[in-house]
Amino acid sequence: MGVGLQCSATCHKKEGSYSETFALCRSYLATLLALCIFPNTGGMSAVVDSKPNILLIMADDLGIGDIGCYGNNTIRTPNIDHLAKEGVKLTQHIAAAPLCTPSRAAFLTGRYPIRSGMASSNGYRALQWNAGSGGLPINETTFAKVLQQLGYTTGLIGKWHQGVNCEALDDHCHHPLKHGFDYFYGMPFTLLNNCQKNKPPELDAALQAKLWLSTQIIVLAVLTVIIGKLTSLISASWKIVTCFALAGSLFFTSWYSSYGFVQYWNCILMRNYDITEQPMRLERTTALILKEAVSFIARNKPGPFLLLVSFLHVHTPLFTTEKFLGKSKHGLYGDNVEEMDWLVGKILDAVDKEGLKNNTFTYFASDHGGQLEAQEGEDQLGGWNGIYKGGKGMGGWEGGIRVPGIFRWPGVLPADTVIDEPTSLMDVYPTVAHIGGGIVPQDRIIDGQNLMPLLQGKVQQSEHEFMFHYCGSYLHAVRWHQKESGALWKAHYVTPVFYPEGAGACYGRGICPCFGEGVTHHDPPLLFDLSRDPSEAKPLSPATEPLFGTVISRIERAVEEHRQTLTPVPQQLSLYNIMWKPWLQPCCGTFPFCWCDKEGDSAQPAL
Repeated sequence: MGVGLQCSATCHKKEGSYSETFALCRSYLATLLALCIFPNTGGMSAVVDSKPNILLIMADDLGIGDIGCYGNNTIRTPNIDHLAKEGVKLTQHIAAAPLCTPSRAAFLTGRYPIRSGMASSNGYRALQWNAGSGGLPINETTFAKVLQQLGYTTGLIGKWHQGVNCEALDDHCHHPLKHGFDYFYGMPFTLLNNCQKNKPPELDAALQAKLWLSTQIIVLAVLTVIIGKLTSLISASWKIVTCFALAGSLFFTSWYSSYGFVQYWNCILMRNYDITEQPMRLERTTALILKEAVSFIARNKPGPFLLLVSFLHVHTPLFTTEKFLGKSKHGLYGDNVEEMDWLVGKILDAVDKEGLKNNTFTYFASDHGGQLEAQEGEDQLGGWNGIYKGGKGMGGWEGGIRVPGIFRWPGVLPADTVIDEPTSLMDVYPTVAHIGGGIVPQDRIIDGQNLMPLLQGKVQQSEHEFMFHYCGSYLHAVRWHQKESGALWKAHYVTPVFYPEGAGACYGRGICPCFGEGVTHHDPPLLFDLSRDPSEAKPLSPATEPLFGTVISRIERAVEEHRQTLTPVPQQLSLYNIMWKPWLQPCCGTFPFCWCDKEGDSAQPAL
């Protein structure tokens, strides 16, 4: 079948999106042109073949200690372990932020989130609503956009959490399709307890509790005034009583219209710009995500393609299908991790089935560390971060930012290899740009480094010298890789106050804060050598470390140099941008009657 006829047939397929189909046709036409120009050499086939497919798999809230190949011997993760056996495992893979929205922004752009305005200076460090106006700015260039321009068909299946609209309901300025993805299926937001019935609210739970209390006080006050009026104990007019009651009703309506319907406003599934489920039905979401990922691989087999599978696992509420419930040794959380591992295996099987394994660059990671404070009674619903202190939300401690990192590319990357060098999720950007045949944007600072020389063993040391660990927009710690000595210094300027004292997490708060009374400032900073003390258990001092002053001085100079590279940008997570705006609410009906189910039984085959 000729390339032109194949393209024509493909363009008339209904599956996928128009942009995705156009990208596939664009790839075919480029090949056809090359065959015409180079008829005796197979055209550009050598060049086309040199572009691998790229499969990026990201877990949500997974701790580095939850996986077998990283030391867990009780949760079964055979597929991820096998992936590591066939490739390269990184043991110092660092997220640029300890929460999902900023960490994923950094992953997508290769830049610290403070550069794009995705780092918050208030208490809200992640997007709160689909109907907020904040999100990944349109002037940021994601790796998807780079690869799209290189002829890749690009897809995102799963979680986005980088915003939807800016000023109008249909501007979709933050949507994946505006950031280089030809196809999107998944959740524009993130899973929450609110997405599952009979679960305690997770979104702004402390504020909701205060609002309920205030509402109850107002109701009690109104009833008291009414009773007082009826018994002549209060001489106020009925007009005043009515106004008082109306004010109370308006107060209740103003907050309950958003927080009372979180399941409808935030828990939705979309295909490209269309809502397919509102609210989403969790019992079939896993099957839908898997079906979409496998389908994308099959229909884009000619390649090259970029597929980012961004799992909803293992974020609370940990909805797990019946097949995996009660099967692990670690309760619901362990069940959810084992189901996620099974999904990884199914997706890798799909790659193998299509004969693409050897021509697919595969990556697996988590967006940040596991959440220690996620508990329900005595049940632990968050991840385990191994020997590393702290967890999700903590910008400095290793447990919040050190994550699994596994790469596989048979025949190009060595198998069964471990690299103990500082690397970052931001490194994926320049790495995939390089293997796709492109370069990173030259008009901005890219903080990531191309990992291919390190992964292939051509160099023995990471290109990272300093790494800056932010909590929101506040710099909490700095890492210095002193290559000539092998030392890995880490200075903490700010650390969270654990509650209860010595507990290792902020159990009284739900998540540790970045500033205010919930943190401790250190002057001089706490200093550790992670090469000797990876658990950050014994801070060094001038008395125990002769180089203490020299190290701190060098790190502070690096901080000053880093800050000089920062420029003011609009704050995407400002209080205004993260608040619920009904005029921006994605709705598959007529607002506020937002309900639809366009999936039906399409989740088959069943798990």
